[in-house]
Amino acid sequence: MPVTKSSCCPIAKSISYLGDRWTLIILRDILLLHKTRFKEFKASREQIASNILSIRLKMLLEEGFIEILNPLGTKKSRQYIAIEKGISTLPILIELYLFSLHDIPTSLFSEKELASQKMISENPTLFKENIVNGYLAFVKELKAGIGI
Repeated sequence: MPVTKSSCCPIAKSISYLGDRWTLIILRDILLLHKTRFKEFKASREQIASNILSIRLKMLLEEGFIEILNPLGTKKSRQYIAIEKGISTLPILIELYLFSLHDIPTSLFSEKELASQKMISENPTLFKENIVNGYLAFVKELKAGIGI
């Protein structure tokens, strides 16, 4: 999805970035599931095609939602992490989750997903804080592991 630079409507601008299914799924995988590598995104339940995944990752990089943790590494060792703009999409992801939560049978959720569902429903603000803090700690560990 091409991002239009000329839009002066905040909703239209947001949709130009996040208005497709795959961008939100990639951000979900990064922020909530701590996936960092192309093959991990490819293995998601939604089965994103490689060419679409490449296009979306490139857009997220160019628009400042994510960055490559070690840009000097090989293509196979490349890890993507969310930066401030990407992390700021977390409330959107939580609201989308809450919007459709009751349309999915609980029998399809894992134990971890059920625990998250309960926490989000009870206190979305606390859940968001926990996710952001957990993600920042995760990135700190990744960086320490490669000496950054």
